[in-house]
Amino acid sequence: MNMKFMGTLRPLIAALLAANLIAGCMVGPNYHKPDVQTPTAYHNLPENEQAAAQAVSYADLPWWQVFSDPVLQDLIRTALKQNYDLQTATERISAARAQLAITRSSLFPQVSGDGNFTGGKEQNFQSKSNFLALTADAAFQVDLFGGLRRATQASRAQLLATEAARQTVVLTLVSDVASDYFALLELDLELQISRDTVKTQEDSVKLTSLRLDHGVATKLDVLQAQQVLDTAYAQIPDFERQIAQEEDAISILLGNYPQNLPRGLPLADQPLPPSVPPGLPSSLLERRPDILQAEQLLIAANAQIGVAKAQFFPQISLTGAGGGAFGRSNLFSSMMSSQTAIWSYGVQVSQPIFTGGALKGNLHLAEAQHQEALIAYKQAIQEAFGEVSDGLIGYQKLHEVRVRQEQTVADLAESVRISIMRYRGGTTTYLEVLDGQRSLFEAEITLAQARGAEYQSLVQLYKVLGGGWKQ
Repeated sequence: MNMKFMGTLRPLIAALLAANLIAGCMVGPNYHKPDVQTPTAYHNLPENEQAAAQAVSYADLPWWQVFSDPVLQDLIRTALKQNYDLQTATERISAARAQLAITRSSLFPQVSGDGNFTGGKEQNFQSKSNFLALTADAAFQVDLFGGLRRATQASRAQLLATEAARQTVVLTLVSDVASDYFALLELDLELQISRDTVKTQEDSVKLTSLRLDHGVATKLDVLQAQQVLDTAYAQIPDFERQIAQEEDAISILLGNYPQNLPRGLPLADQPLPPSVPPGLPSSLLERRPDILQAEQLLIAANAQIGVAKAQFFPQISLTGAGGGAFGRSNLFSSMMSSQTAIWSYGVQVSQPIFTGGALKGNLHLAEAQHQEALIAYKQAIQEAFGEVSDGLIGYQKLHEVRVRQEQTVADLAESVRISIMRYRGGTTTYLEVLDGQRSLFEAEITLAQARGAEYQSLVQLYKVLGGGWKQ
């Protein structure tokens, strides 16, 4: 009985599959990668580094090789597991994947089945009857002009764009954690400089007061020494405030409530690469996930033109139904049974005649959105090269600033040492010592900021080159 019922559906299924094979052409433009002229070399890259740039890119290194501090690595791993922005981006991928499945389902026949069973007994005649009816309905929209396939292309491109968006979130997250961590180490260093200065100046105030008691110093010398001490003291609460706020910011990136954070190597001991080659300019288009996302959105917009054009053509649908009824009755001890099978099919054609300009408007909308996506794609490429250029010159020049500031601090430290010896020998006033100590304190703070800026620029360059998201 079941075999006969299935047999009634075979012609219907065959017709639907044949229609699926017939649907071949697709209206609308096929996607072709835009011809975008990119620079042959990076601006602001020294000539002696151009050859190295052609061979390898610093961004090809995974983030755990770039950021070798074990504590920083643990922080980044925690952020990649717990950060809410990344979790949201991951769920968007799941939603896009589900949307693709929904869109693609329209390419296949839609089949539903119904079953009905009835039974009864005629008590006076001792008659029993049982009837079973099974039916199946099927509908299939013939994608003769490719509108459904274009919609599937657009949905698939949207999925890939969502995946690229998640990669952008990963890149940004890794960079933000590293950047905030180096900012935290910079504040730690500035706080330590202030505390060391306080200790030094406390000894200086004591020494000056002692000299005042012995008549070899003036009250003005003591007050001037106290001024430097007060300046260093005033810096400490502000640095402590900034450290606490920076820890809060990192904790949020990690998906945690605000808390104290561990430290690894001090800022001055953090390793720096000997060189940072950016790689081939053309490879930037493949590494930057935001560019990949922009291209997938362009592909989706291109496919939507085909969807809009397909609406101008007839919409053809195949429908079919099949089923059977099976019954058995017992009347006066005589057995009777019956079997009935039916099936039917049909074709429905729908052609737009007058829509008040809706179809043309929909097509013009799709074309305008395609042009908008094309402009956004080209703009993303242009901005990427601008960011790399800024990153290269920033890292190069901030490195030079840090090296020169180190020399400045060394010179001032020596100057303070000499001025203290001269003051103790009675050949100069304490004002000379005071000016030297104040300048040294400011120079040491500036050096700490220069170190922090150099590491920040390294992180930024790694980010704009597209590194960090490959795992």
